Amino acid sequence: MDIQTEKIELVKLLLDVENPNVITEVKAILTSEPTDFYDDLPDHVKESIAIGLKQIENGQHRPHHEVMAEFRSKYGTKN
Repeated sequence: MDIQTEKIELVKLLLDVENPNVITEVKAILTSEPTDFYDDLPDHVKESIAIGLKQIENGQHRPHHEVMAEFRSKYGTKN
């Protein structure tokens, strides 16, 4: 289904709504400013991310393929 068809279907559904709370919620969604999910993260998660980024800047990291190779070797997996 293309986007125009989806919009028409959505309008049809909206026209059948009798609950004013649903209308209010839909309007809020459609008129809200986009947000960055990062802003909603708890402070301890943001701190962990900051620590991880600092570790990368300081060269304290390993490439994913190295970690996976070690895991496969240790646990005998192929994927």
